[in-house]
Amino acid sequence: MKNPRIIFTFIFAVVMACNSSTKKKDEKTLAARNVPKVVTADIEAGIKANIAKKVAEGDGYFYMAAEEKELRLKLVRVHTEYLSNLGPGRHFACVDLADVSGDVYDVDFFLKGDPGDMTVTETTLHKLNGKPFYTWKRRKDKTWYRVPIQGASSDLLGVIEGEDSFEFSYEVTLPEMAESAKIWIPVPQSDRFQDIELTSLKAPVEHQMLKEKVYGNTVVYMELSPEHSGKKIELVYDVKRQEKKPYEEDSSPTRYLTASLLMPVGDRFQVLADSIIGQKNSESTIMQARALYDYVIESMRYIKAGKYGTGDAVYACDALTGNCTEFHSLFISLARSAGIPSRFAVGAAIPSERDEGGIDGYHCWAEFYAEGKWWPVDISEANKYTALATYYFGRHPANRIEFTRGRDLKIEPGPHSGPINFLAYPVMEIGETPAFPKTFFSFHRKAKDQTSDKLVSLP
Repeated sequence: MKNPRIIFTFIFAVVMACNSSTKKKDEKTLAARNVPKVVTADIEAGIKANIAKKVAEGDGYFYMAAEEKELRLKLVRVHTEYLSNLGPGRHFACVDLADVSGDVYDVDFFLKGDPGDMTVTETTLHKLNGKPFYTWKRRKDKTWYRVPIQGASSDLLGVIEGEDSFEFSYEVTLPEMAESAKIWIPVPQSDRFQDIELTSLKAPVEHQMLKEKVYGNTVVYMELSPEHSGKKIELVYDVKRQEKKPYEEDSSPTRYLTASLLMPVGDRFQVLADSIIGQKNSESTIMQARALYDYVIESMRYIKAGKYGTGDAVYACDALTGNCTEFHSLFISLARSAGIPSRFAVGAAIPSERDEGGIDGYHCWAEFYAEGKWWPVDISEANKYTALATYYFGRHPANRIEFTRGRDLKIEPGPHSGPINFLAYPVMEIGETPAFPKTFFSFHRKAKDQTSDKLVSLP
């Protein structure tokens, strides 16, 4: 379904696009009435001024009522692509505002007045975390009215809200080994957003559970022999996962400002971050982060080609292509260079459109720190599904599992090659030579009555 606001704007554009004689007549009429010409920059300035006034009156917050509660909001961004001049002295603006709870609201504003002197006539909450409360529909007389959205659309975009429960299987087939070998496999851990139980671990040899100290990751370690060639290692987990929203954490975020081996900080990333943020350097951290988030979405293409999958921010910055690792590594380098603590995590996304079967590899994501909370972001998914770009700024869905956090992981005993870039697929060495065993993920979702059935879909 096409975005109704784009249709709404398009209709007005068509109406205004008259033939040349009509246009000249309209211009003369406007001149006679002394009606000033209004451009989108005027509307943007007008809505920002109105919001700033309300924020000043509200001791730092823009207040709105929603479902018997009062929202305390801060400006994230103005949707400049939706700013519209509806006629003499009448204007439309759409704005993202973040509540102190971490929810992001898409708010529609109607304004009246001339440049430098606009006032808001109507304000309505259009979307919550990218999910619309209403859409627009045209009457026979070509005027428009709002229509409430009942339930979810059938066009599912892979996001389960609330809670999801499933069994997750991590299977490794060992390659041919002519000498002794070692292998390191990530072991997901429980936290406030996921309950993990390792229900089965099958392997041809004894194993050790190693603790990575910097980020708290757990890794299973095995020493193998040539006789184990072709054997399988399988770990099975019972998982209950919660949708991840902005959250507070006791530990200091400042350690997430330093560089990693493939995520540099400063230099070209400082220059680029400064140019992206621009005048927003005097705005809130969340607005600066949103500017970086939008830049990565708009600039990069999701292409699995070239040097993809390493999470090399320099490569991502040059090629502007890659998979989730490049998207989030570039964002993290930019954010840290701008003084915004950011961190990396990796796991797997669980399909929402079916209840069992294989999974197409790993998936990674990021978080940044602002307003006293960690804000989850998934920029590569937002790039694929632009209708959910607001949802993925502050949300990770329930249908995923997190394996490990961080980059440059140091484990004892560790690989001969040094710190592990990130740990999703196994790290393996035959002798001192890296090896890449075949790895397969699969899942089986629990009964529907045990899981949330709420799904985010295209507006």
